[in-house]
Amino acid sequence: MSGNLSLSSTTTANRVPWSRIISGIVAIALALSMTLLGGWYFTIGFGIIIYLGELEYFQLVRATGIAPAGKTTLVVSLILLAFCTLSSTLADAVLPVAGTLICFYLLFQPKLATIADIGSSILGLFYCGYLPSYWVRLRALGTEGHSNLPLGGFWPENWSNLKELPQGLTITLLTFLCIWAADIGAYSFGRVFGRTRLSHISPKKTVEGAVFGVMGSVAVAILGAWYLDWPRGTLTGALLGLMIGIASLLGDLTESMMKRDAGVKDSGQLIPGHGGILDRADSYVFTAPLVYYFVTLLLPLLSGL
Repeated sequence: MSGNLSLSSTTTANRVPWSRIISGIVAIALALSMTLLGGWYFTIGFGIIIYLGELEYFQLVRATGIAPAGKTTLVVSLILLAFCTLSSTLADAVLPVAGTLICFYLLFQPKLATIADIGSSILGLFYCGYLPSYWVRLRALGTEGHSNLPLGGFWPENWSNLKELPQGLTITLLTFLCIWAADIGAYSFGRVFGRTRLSHISPKKTVEGAVFGVMGSVAVAILGAWYLDWPRGTLTGALLGLMIGIASLLGDLTESMMKRDAGVKDSGQLIPGHGGILDRADSYVFTAPLVYYFVTLLLPLLSGL
């Protein structure tokens, strides 16, 4: 009897998680497709992700007994995303207006709003709306004159030289690769070499895994900087990779902290074998703004040295 139980346990442990693999492949294919197309295709695709992610965020918030302005925050977050496609300057102007509308809505509810209600709503706008909107800004860099599809879309006519692709496309893809390298490095090496717990927020994460994850991001970024002929390629690549690796880790820990506070294991069950949108997108939240300003501010500065 015990032998049968042992065999059953071993079979279960070694079972291939096909649902996780298939859903992961589908998610990557959709992400790469909308990233390649750019324009409003990217904005609409990202808008769906933000919408679903914000729904999960407010579920976590309500699980703690807080009553945020969920619908209002969702609407103004999507409006903010649309303005990012039209003009980044307008998007920055929308943010304080959106925050004002959220406060206005909560202050005039029949039930007296609390600081927690207002704070969680503003955090929802910032965490799920404003920060992710930088992916749209990043993808739009250098796309003027590159649109060859309706709705500002783009499809490469020549795949032989990736350097001829729009700057926003190459930077976005490079950022994705760095995040994937960080996640894979942290998971793989953490399982094998991990001994020291990184944080009580996420007990499975280790210092060794985090270090290898950041190193993986740095290695990919340096290769990307060399290929794209960035000034001081090794230095700029190392800085970019270090920044992405750390931001990816912090995003993961932040989402783990919110789940821990809400008392749940996953933010949702939308993606089979992976949990919710936030469980898969947490590494991307803090990354895009840093990469955007790295490319638009620091890289030109280094080019002039």
